[in-house]
Amino acid sequence: MMDQAEKLRQVINNLKLKQNMSQKEIANNVGKKAAKVITITSGKGGVGKTNITVNLAICLSELGYRVVILDADFGLANVDVLFGIVPKYTLLDMIENRRNIFEVLSDGPKNIKFISGGSGVEALVKLEKDQLDKFVSNIALLDKISDIILIDTGAGLSDTVMSFIMAADEVLLVTTPEPTSITDAYALIKMVSNRDRSKKIKVLVNKAESASEANDILNKLTLVSEKFLSMKLHSVGFLLHDEMVIKAVKLQQPFFLSYPKCHAARQIKEVCKELVDSKGNFLDNEVSGIKGFIKKLVNLMNT
Repeated sequence: MMDQAEKLRQVINNLKLKQNMSQKEIANNVGKKAAKVITITSGKGGVGKTNITVNLAICLSELGYRVVILDADFGLANVDVLFGIVPKYTLLDMIENRRNIFEVLSDGPKNIKFISGGSGVEALVKLEKDQLDKFVSNIALLDKISDIILIDTGAGLSDTVMSFIMAADEVLLVTTPEPTSITDAYALIKMVSNRDRSKKIKVLVNKAESASEANDILNKLTLVSEKFLSMKLHSVGFLLHDEMVIKAVKLQQPFFLSYPKCHAARQIKEVCKELVDSKGNFLDNEVSGIKGFIKKLVNLMNT
């Protein structure tokens, strides 16, 4: 039976084959730095958050990043549904020490990996210190095989969602033009401001009818957050309402792959440009890695 080191070597070899990396490039890239952890969230459900996560992951992968998605929407986990893939194991299997990180990772399109959360968070909080340490050392291997970890949270303002937000390097908040969605997005920003006004929140408007409508929402949300909450938001753009997105969901395929020339696919590329620069560097350099993220998360959930 292979140990974790052997499994890690296999993953690195696979990455080499898939990306045609030289041994020198692997040495420079694998294990050199921790992964960037981005939590993608929303004030309410139905805004297309998971669709944004999946298609953003594919776009980033095509730019050369190694991307892992953690589906942390424990009530309505559906990253696997959008990929049309049924995961064999979940995060809970790893937390309860039945499977290791490599067995829990599922293969998505374009070299993306994803982990189904299951009911993992509840179990995570209950771990004894030695169990937690073992889990952290196991999941920390993601820092060696990925550049970006996207965490798709549940919608709403629960303590669990807030913990995921506060533990991440960066937050991408998705809203729509619906008044209730905007109100709930502002409520989430307010809760973050009560905890840490320096938290980096990037905002995306989804399902907008026009660019002017989207920009109007982004401007108003930015202004009121800065004026009343002393929170500085950062806009990463918008996606217009697109029938191709609905068709892709019915096909259980990401729209970025099914309809690569549709408006939404072009606009998700623009969002990617707001996260990384032309040289492929993160515009926000703070990187704690999945190991740092999990430690922060557990501390937050235990307070």
